[in-house]
Amino acid sequence: MSIRVVSTNRKALHDYFIDETYEAGIVLQGSEIKSVRAGRVSLKEAYVRIDDGLEAWLIDAHIAPYESASHFNHEPRRPRKLLLHKQEILRLWNKVRQKGVTIVPLRMYLKDGKAKVEIAVARGKKKYDKRAEIARREMEREIQRELRRH
Repeated sequence: MSIRVVSTNRKALHDYFIDETYEAGIVLQGSEIKSVRAGRVSLKEAYVRIDDGLEAWLIDAHIAPYESASHFNHEPRRPRKLLLHKQEILRLWNKVRQKGVTIVPLRMYLKDGKAKVEIAVARGKKKYDKRAEIARREMEREIQRELRRH
């Protein structure tokens, strides 16, 4: 089972606390999968919307147009349907109805030739949470430096 990461959403890890993750398939057009394989994907502003607990959609993910597709090309920011089991969609929908909870894509990757998206149930971080995280990371770096020195 070969996995090749195409795009990661590093901003999501900075802006959110991650509670759970799911793997979802994604419905793509022909020119979109070629752009995904070329690694021309951005998940920076993307999020997941669930319509009435029935379907999950990846919104605002940018998949660059494929140059060789000519007039059969795709819309770069069109909504794309995510493939999940019904129980997973209902579980996600119930969690999103809580205040401050959202679903964000963490990374897009190719698994055995099929495009997959790792999505996460996430709670937004406050500014002081972000500062505390940066301070903790700096402290760990300092400790590692001291350990290397001795």
